[in-house]
Formats: sequence, structure tokens, C-alpha cells
Amino acid sequence: MSTATTTDQQSPELHAADRHDLIRVHGARENNLKDISVELPKRRLTVFTGVSGSGKSSLVFSTIAAESQRMINETYSAFVQGFMPTLARPDVDVLDGLTTAIIVDQERMGANPRSTVGTATDANAMLRILFSRVGKPYIGSPQAFSFNVASVSGAGAITVEKAGRTVKERRAFSVTGGMCPRCEGMGKVSDFDLTALYDDGKSLNEGALTIPGYSMDGWYGRIFRGCGFFDPDKPIAKFTKKQLNDLLYKEPTKVKVEGVNVTYEGLIPKIQKSFLSKDREAMQPHIRAFVDRAITFQTCPDCEGTRLSEEARSSKIDGVSIADVCAMQISDLAEWVRGLDAPSAAPLLKSLGETLDSFVEIGLGYLSLDRPAGTLSGGEAQRTKLIRHLGSSLTDVTYVFDEPTIGLHPHDIARMNDLLLQLRDKGNTVLVVEHKPEAIAIADHVVDLGPRAGTEGGEVVFEGTVDELRSSGTLTGKHLDDRASVKPSVRKSSGALEVRGAGTHNLRDVGVDIPLGVLVVVTGVAGSGKSSLIGGSVAKRDGVVSIDQGAIKGSRRSNPATYTGLLDPIRKAFAKVNGVKPGLFSANSEGACPNCNGAGVVYSDLAMMAGVSTPCEVCEGKRFQAEVLDYKFGGKDISEVLTMSVAQAEEFFGSGDAKLPAAHKILARLADVGLGYVKIGQPLTTLSGGERQRLKLATHMGEKGDVYVLDEPTTGLHLADVENLLGLLDRLVDSGKSVIVIEHHQAVMAHADWIIDLGPGAGHDGGRIVFKGTPADLVADRSTLTGKHLAEYVGA
Repeated sequence: MSTATTTDQQSPELHAADRHDLIRVHGARENNLKDISVELPKRRLTVFTGVSGSGKSSLVFSTIAAESQRMINETYSAFVQGFMPTLARPDVDVLDGLTTAIIVDQERMGANPRSTVGTATDANAMLRILFSRVGKPYIGSPQAFSFNVASVSGAGAITVEKAGRTVKERRAFSVTGGMCPRCEGMGKVSDFDLTALYDDGKSLNEGALTIPGYSMDGWYGRIFRGCGFFDPDKPIAKFTKKQLNDLLYKEPTKVKVEGVNVTYEGLIPKIQKSFLSKDREAMQPHIRAFVDRAITFQTCPDCEGTRLSEEARSSKIDGVSIADVCAMQISDLAEWVRGLDAPSAAPLLKSLGETLDSFVEIGLGYLSLDRPAGTLSGGEAQRTKLIRHLGSSLTDVTYVFDEPTIGLHPHDIARMNDLLLQLRDKGNTVLVVEHKPEAIAIADHVVDLGPRAGTEGGEVVFEGTVDELRSSGTLTGKHLDDRASVKPSVRKSSGALEVRGAGTHNLRDVGVDIPLGVLVVVTGVAGSGKSSLIGGSVAKRDGVVSIDQGAIKGSRRSNPATYTGLLDPIRKAFAKVNGVKPGLFSANSEGACPNCNGAGVVYSDLAMMAGVSTPCEVCEGKRFQAEVLDYKFGGKDISEVLTMSVAQAEEFFGSGDAKLPAAHKILARLADVGLGYVKIGQPLTTLSGGERQRLKLATHMGEKGDVYVLDEPTTGLHLADVENLLGLLDRLVDSGKSVIVIEHHQAVMAHADWIIDLGPGAGHDGGRIVFKGTPADLVADRSTLTGKHLAEYVGA
């Protein structure tokens, strides 16, 4: 009897399926992680903090998210996996309780010049269907409204087998596309400055061509010399009209050169295919300089920059064409869609309206669908990717965010926080890598990594709630409540940089004097016109060094030494002391280990399985030939130098036998931006976003210029690193430079000598200067959104 009573009083046992409420990670060793273990609550919002390079991304992206994606890929057949990116299993002992991971990273949108905000989301696809169904007059299927589809037609005889007989039939076909035939859907046409392509006073054999890569010793030169269309010893100025036309414009033609069948093509079509098919930002610096010099881009006169053919623009709904719709600000477009009465397309209008409302809800209502995707900032690109997940009915998914507050004004951060909490409240696990205190504050659970960066990081130094973090004594805990105060006195300007009649994008004929010799901060909500003002009217002037927020790309072969140009003086010093060629000291050139081609590892491709990399047995991962390592400089060989940290190398090249001022100068700049712990030969692929940002900053600081323009330099920086950045900005100004910073971080605003605030809103609600003056005046004024948030921040 007593036993039965006891059983009745016990709570019902938890169902086995409800016990999996943790993501367990044990023994994670990816990149710099030191065999760490964490347990993360599901259906909660967990924020990962720590200094830049402490291992946050290694844990969240390279371990948890990577394994989730790998396991999902494994559910497909081997045939399908052959078309998917291959992912290796992360270096971890146990990963338990994983759910499907959706990654929303801060990678900028692709550099494809054909990609726009509309094509990157589903908005353009839905608009094309809408116009093909409802637009008047009817011109064709949805592809008739696509600027990526050209109109083509053809006719001819074809051979078909019928009833055992071979018969010939005449067939015709036509495809109606929306591409503008003049600019081929690019919206811009290029005009060539022929004087930048060749020196007409010289013959080809005398080196008349001034295009990068077109020397007469190379293969291109041999084709031009042996094609037979003109005399290579005759100065170009003396070419006949036909010869000049063949040199510049000839269509691809088969010719025989030196006994080899090759295709000859005129200079201009060849340049268009090789150089102009790439986005300008993705070009190598010397190619970009040539393109800027030789080619002028202007809006296509036929389509007026809309990219669409006249026929595509002729079909309208309520008097509005698809080109007009794509040029509208998205918040206005959402209103227009809501006002349409088209019962036949009701489901489509509902879905399109929800997508456009998501843009507005996420704070991107100021964009237009025809905005090129490559011009979006990291924060805008991240929020654009988030749009497809906002209305999703999926639950029990793990959403992984990489600094979602990048590029957001303090006013917009509250909106982003609401979105993260909405995703969590639908029953999803939300993992966020973040530095901003306002975003850390909403966490249910915090994991702090550190204690420092690089080899001094990779450990979990705290796990718990935000309140517990404050009293934890970790670097993040100590700095979480840091508040910079407004400077009691500001520097006096030494002159002014005049901007008059600025009208780029949404700017409304803005005129402003930007003080010189001081620290100027340009601020305002996302989309208010900050980058348009500085990028359009200041950054391209002579003597201005502009450092944008585009992430630096790098392969496994590139490292801080190659990226900053540090390796050049080191190689020359090794070569001079040892009496050999500098190329021997490059792992990408003559000195490379022949077995691994200077990679240090040997890669085995296993088709749809993840490739395996094993350390090279010949050079033991040192990347160089054995004889190269016999050459010393200051008692060290080249591989020993490349394994030094920036701080060690700065000391090594700063004095004694190895004193090398050219290298020491670059290393001092790297140490200045807080990268003293990074190894100079470490692959760029292993650096975090914040470390890459600072590496870029250090490189540009070496350029000659009196005015520095920095676009959101606090991106990816921990609260503690922001102090170092402010010190660096002060040193630049004190050395006589003028520094203009586009920034949302209140600590940088408070530290400024002069603030220019744009607004009051975004898109067509912005584009005006709403305040200019000292930070103290802005706090006292409080008439703008920035003023209110800065006053709140400094506790005024």
C-alpha cells in the first residue's frame, strides 16, 4: 500500500525525446581552440564573446555549424555530394544534440556585377512573374523581364529519325529576353581611351602595347606578332584603317602562329572578356589601376541604366514598368504592391508583399531592388540574407549569426535584437558571435573565450548569464560596462576640406566643410548617406587614403608577410647576405619545396569525401627546399623567420645583425594595430574578421597621404581593442594627419573633435546634414537620434 502511495506522488517521468535539450561540445581543437568543452542550451539565445582572434568563430562556425552542415550533406547520395562543397569533420571528440544549422555570416555579397538586391533575394523573380501575368501589353514569359536573358532567334534545317528513315525538317526558335542589347544587361557601357592601350609612336615589336600581361615575350605578344594581319615592325600610327580595326576590334578568328592553331581576337573584345567581366573590387591592384586609366564607364544611353530592353520597359501595371518598380525605395514599393488589385495573382502579391515588408522590418526599407549587391556593406549584406528566414515556419533550427550589429546605428540595434528574440521565441536555438554590449545584454547564456587572442586564447574563460559575466573578472566582464566620456577639450582645426553640391545616391545637394588636422566622425542611421558623402566627395581626392570595410580575401598561400609587403625587404636581405636570388626565399617561387609546391602540406582529393591534407614529408611543413634553409640572416633561416610573431619579428629586425629598417617599419604598424601576437607566416584563411580588418588598416597606414578615411574601423573589435584603436587614431592626428571616420560606435563618437550627423532617417528620408559640431554640443542638443543615444551612452 505504502509503495503505491509513493509512486502516485512522484512526478511523471520525462519522455526520452524531451531529454535532448543541450548541444554538447567536448574536446574541440579547431584552429586555436585548446581541447575545450561547452554545453549550450537549446531554444535559447547564446552569445559568444571574447577579443578578436580568441576562437569564437572557430567554435561556432568551424566546429558546431560546420559539423551540422556536413552531416546534412551526408544524407544525400554520393552522386549529389559530388556537386556540393566537401567539408571535413571538425577536430572535435564529441558533438551531440546538433540541429540543422542556418548560417547568416557577414561575408559581403558576391562581386558579380550582374547581381542586385532583387536578384540576390526572391523579389525580382516574383516581380518578373507578376509583370508577365498582369502587365499590359503582354510581351512574354518571366524571362522577357530578366536583364540576364538575351533575346535570340534562329532557323535552319535539322536531321531527325522517323520510322527508320532520316528526314530533314526546317525548325525555327526564338527566345524573348529582357536584356538591353547595347550594354548586355550591365546598365553601363564602357568607352576606351586608346592612348592607354598602346603608344602609337612605337611598333608592336618595340613594346607599343601598355596593357598588363601583354608583353611581346608572352604568348599574347607572339599571337599579335605572328597573326599576319599587320606588320609588327610598323609603328601603329602608320597602320591603315583596316589594320587598326584588325588590331582593336577583329572578331575571334582562327590563325596559325609558329605552327600552332590559335584564336586571334582584337584588343578591345579581349579586354572586355578578361578584365571587364570581373567586378572592379575583385581585380588585382595593377589591373584595377589600368582599368581606371583606360576605361570610362557611363550610363547606357539606350536603357538609361535600367539594364532592360525597350520591350521589357513597355509592359506596365497601372502605368508603372518593372524598371520603375525596381528603382523605387523598397518601403515605397511595399506600399505600391499593397495597393494593386489583381485577383489572378493574389498568392504572388501576398508572398511579394511579405518579402518587401521583411526588408522594411529589418531596417533595409531604404534600399532599392536595382542596387548592385556588391555595393552593400557587410551589415546590409547580412541582413539581406536574413530576409528569407524571417517568415520561415521552421522551428528547432540553429541560427548562427556573425556580428549581426555590424553597420548598425544604436537606434537600429534594438530592432535587430527584437528579430533575434523573435527567432528564439519560435523555438529555435540562436548562436551569436558579438562584441556590442547592447547585443550581449539580451543573451540567455554567454560563453566568453580568451583570455587573449591567437595562441594565448582558445579557452573558455566564462559560461553563465550576463549578470554573472559582469562580475566574472574576464576581459569582457571588465569592459562590458565601459562608457567613454566626452572629451573636455577638443583640438582646433588647421583648415577645412570643402564639399559642395554632393548629390550621390540619396544626398540632397549637401554642402559641408570638413575640418582638417582633427578627428572627424561622420555618423547617422544606416542608409542616411554617410558613405555616399565621404566615398563620393572625399575618398577619391588626391592625398586621401581610403580604408573601406571590405574584407580582405586570401588563399592558403597568402599570409600577413605577403599581404603587407613585409616579405619583399626580408627576401632581398636574405639574398644580399647570401649572394643568391631573392626568388629562392619565396615559397610561391623558386625556393618552394618540389614535393608540396611550397604549400607545406600535401592535399589528397577524395571526390565527394572531404579532402585530406598531410604535412609534407620532404620539407616537414617548412615549405622550402632543404638547401634554401641553409641560408641564414641574423642566425635564422627563412622558415624560422616566418614562424615568428609580429612582436618577435619587430624585435629581431629592430637591432643587431638582423637590423632591417624597411621590415621594422611595417612590423611596427602591425604591432600598432594590436596584431603583435599574429605569426607573420600564418595563412590569411586562419585570421578572424577583426584581425583581417586591422591587417588592412596597418597596410594602408603606410600609404602616403594627409587625410585618412576609415569606414567603420571598429568592425570585429572587442571592447578592449576599441581603446587601442582610439589611441591609434589619436597618434595619427597628433602626427599631423587629418582623420575622418564613418562610425556608429558611441566610444568613437565621444572621442571625436568634430561630429557630422546625417539623417534624419534612411533613404529618401535622409541625405541631409542634421548636426555638425563637437560631441559635447551634440549631447547637449539631443535633437537627433544620434544625439539621444550618445547622451544615454555617456550618462548625460
